[in-house]
Amino acid sequence: MKKKEHIVKTIKPGSIAEELEITPGDKVLAIDNTEIEDIFDYQFLTQDTYIEMLVEKADGEQWLLEIDKEFDEDLGIEFENGLMDEYRHCHNKCIFCFIDQMPKGMRDTLYFKDDDSRLSFLQGNYVTLTNMSDHDIDRICRYHLSPINISFQTMNPDLRCKMLNNRFAGEALKKVDILNEAGIRMNGQIVLCKGVNDGKELEFSIQKLMEYLPNVESVSVVPVGLSKYRDGLYPLEPFNAQDAGEVIDLIEKYQKICMEKYGTHFIQASDEWYILAGREVPEEERYDGYLQLENGVGMIRLLLDEFHDGLERRIAEKQSGAGLPWEGTREISLATGKLAFPYLKRMSEEVMQEYPGLQIHVYEIVNEFFGEMITVSGLLTGGDIEKQLKGKKLGDTLYLPRNVLRSGADLFLDDVTVPELEKSLQVPVNIVKSSGYDLVDALLGIDGSGQN
Repeated sequence: MKKKEHIVKTIKPGSIAEELEITPGDKVLAIDNTEIEDIFDYQFLTQDTYIEMLVEKADGEQWLLEIDKEFDEDLGIEFENGLMDEYRHCHNKCIFCFIDQMPKGMRDTLYFKDDDSRLSFLQGNYVTLTNMSDHDIDRICRYHLSPINISFQTMNPDLRCKMLNNRFAGEALKKVDILNEAGIRMNGQIVLCKGVNDGKELEFSIQKLMEYLPNVESVSVVPVGLSKYRDGLYPLEPFNAQDAGEVIDLIEKYQKICMEKYGTHFIQASDEWYILAGREVPEEERYDGYLQLENGVGMIRLLLDEFHDGLERRIAEKQSGAGLPWEGTREISLATGKLAFPYLKRMSEEVMQEYPGLQIHVYEIVNEFFGEMITVSGLLTGGDIEKQLKGKKLGDTLYLPRNVLRSGADLFLDDVTVPELEKSLQVPVNIVKSSGYDLVDALLGIDGSGQN
C-alpha cells in the first residue's frame, strides 16, 4: 500500500530541517517506519530525541534521515496542508445550521461544513462527535489532546437525534464519557432553539453537563441565528426579550450553584441574551477568564473594560502634556452591526467628551443581506455597508471592526474588497483590531492603530 505523502511548504531558517537540506516540495513519507496520518501523528512521532524520517526528494530519490535533537524540539517544517490530511465534512443536517440558511452564489469555501475534531484543537472549532470513530477517540486519549470543543445542543439523546437529523447523534454522547475518564478537557456549546431545547430541556442539559465537571470546563448557550433564507427548513422562531430574560435567569441560577460547589460559573450566556433582554452584561469575574470568548460570551464586557482602561491611560497622558497626531478638529466615522452599536455609540460619546475637537459619527448597519435578525458585525457584507453609508457624513476616515473581513484578507463575505468600498464611499477605510485599547487609539488617530 502506497504511503501518504505530506508535501513540505516552507522550512524555518536555522532549523533542523534546513540543516538536513530538506526543501519545499519534498515529501515526508514516514517517521520511525510509521505512516503519518495527520498533524497529530507528526507532532507525536517527532517528540523523541532520536528519530528516523523518510523523505522523498523532487527527483524521486528517497533519503532516510537520522535525527538527534532535544525532546519536543521542532524540526522547522511547515506542510502545504496544515492538517496533513483531508478535512472532514459534517454529516448532520442540523435544524439550526447557518450554512443551510445562506443564499446561493457565494464563494465555495463558505458552504463547507466541517466537523473535524482535529480542527477543534488547532482552530477552536466545535464538533458534534457524530463522525468521530473509535480510532479517533483512542488517538485523542493516547495523545491527551486538550481541550476539545463540543456542540452538545442537548443532553437528551432522542432530542439530539432530532436536532442534528442524525440517528447516531444521541449515541455519540457516550464518547464524552470516554473523554472524561481519560481526563480530556472539554468546552461545550448549546445553540438554543425556541420551543425545542430551551426551558426544561435546557435545565436538564445543564444538570447533566455539570456531572462532567471539572473536565468539561465551560458551556456556552447561544441563540440560534436565523437568516431570511429559510424556505423548506425546520420552522424556528426568534427569541424575544421575555424569552431572553428567562434564559438568563436559568443560567444565572446554575452559575450560583456551580460557583458554590465547584468554584466556577461553568454555564455562560452569550452577550446577545443580555442585549435582547435589555440587561447590562455581567462583570468580568463572571466569565471565568473568558473561556468562551470566541462564542460571543463576554466580548462586550472585555471590550468595555479594555476601552475604559485605554481611555484613562490616554487621558492621563493628555493631562501630563502629551499631544495627539492631530490638532484642532478631527471628524471620523464608525460602523458596526446592531448588536454592538449601542455600546460603540456610548463609548464614542465618552471619547468626544474628553476630546472636544473630535467628532465621531457612529452608524448601525442593518443586515439586509442575511436578514435583520442577524445582528453580529462578523456577518455584515461590504454591499450593505456601502449601501447604508452612501451619502452619510463619514469624515476623514471610516473605521470598521476586524471581524467584518475574511481572516487574512481584505475581503468581505460578499467578496467586496476594502479598496472597492473606499472607492465607492470616497473615504479611507481603516480596520480596527478587536481590543478596546485598539479602539481608543483608532478613534484618537494614534499611529499604528486601526490600520489595514
